Amino acid sequence: MYETFKFLHVLGAIILVGNVTVTAVWKVFADRTREATVVAFGQRLVTITDWSLTAAGIVLIIVGGYGAALTARMDLFGAKWLVWGQILFAVSGIIWAAILVPVQVRQARAARAFATGGEIPEAYRRDSRRWLVWGILATVPLVVAVWLMVYKPI
Repeated sequence: MYETFKFLHVLGAIILVGNVTVTAVWKVFADRTREATVVAFGQRLVTITDWSLTAAGIVLIIVGGYGAALTARMDLFGAKWLVWGQILFAVSGIIWAAILVPVQVRQARAARAFATGGEIPEAYRRDSRRWLVWGILATVPLVVAVWLMVYKPI
């Protein structure tokens, strides 16, 4: 059972980190076109992939990670790498919930308004820059958590 949970945990990390990274890349390229229909389509895909892939990755990480730890009778607060992995995961989640999700909701609403070729407002562009900066800042703890999970240096 441990190996199954571990697989789910690793799969969740791949899906989560992969999705947030790739989403940022193609959203930046969509935004750079400055074509309202392309930008709106890109923004719609951000919403779709976050609700499907990001959410699935989070669930798999939690179920798989805690399932593996409990099955192996690991002390969740015993090994420093495990404690720091949980802290970093939580830090990333807080950034997403407090900053990125509200920005993304505003962007989605704005994109629906200009989806058929209207003018892209400056507020949308400001939110895009904010989303990218905070998205990178939220992704760094996830990458460090994956590194800790693999190397277990502490």
